[in-house]
Amino acid sequence: MSNRKRSPAAQPPGGLKVARIYMRVSTDEQDLTRQAAIVESTRAAGYYVAGIYREKASGARADRAELLRMIGDLQPGEVVVAERIDRISRLPLPEAERLVASIRAQGARLAVPGVVDLSDLAAEATGVAKVVLESVQDMLLKLALQIARDDYEDRRERQRQGVELAKSAGRFTGRKPNTKVHDRIVALRTAGHSIPETARLAGCSESQVKRVWALHNQEQAEA
Repeated sequence: MSNRKRSPAAQPPGGLKVARIYMRVSTDEQDLTRQAAIVESTRAAGYYVAGIYREKASGARADRAELLRMIGDLQPGEVVVAERIDRISRLPLPEAERLVASIRAQGARLAVPGVVDLSDLAAEATGVAKVVLESVQDMLLKLALQIARDDYEDRRERQRQGVELAKSAGRFTGRKPNTKVHDRIVALRTAGHSIPETARLAGCSESQVKRVWALHNQEQAEA
């Protein structure tokens, strides 16, 4: 679910560096508040914050609404700021590199803690030094993106193993359905709302709407 709020449009004071801040968590149970500190730290570093983009979505998805909106808003020379590289991407490396390429295609760059930024040095360098600095920057970024993906896969594997152990011990009963969301989906669909409208109004994904509605229709047919 994305938060469509953004900073009011304004022109940055002359001479200031411009940043757009991206914040992401994976589930409704997580909180974006902890990441809010990067807004003040970015301003303290001398950046004008042109936009703040917040959403709750998996980093293993490339079709995040606020991420795509931010990329579309980027202007040449701007900087994308995030708390960590895994806030930007937990995608497989080829997809993560395409995501970064789409940011660079706008003339912007990433500024993420834990990833050494050599772009200013590279911009001032020439010849072999420039090639070396740009190559090192790309290697460090690629390494960070792969680590983020590996961490995501490790978490999923540990979760899978935990479920298997719980099943073997007879303790796993599956995730309890959110009956309030399910009831709201059924009510909205019954009232004639489309799948996208229902997802937006119920605060869930379109795929969840489809699953719940299909289950409801099946139960009605069997009743």
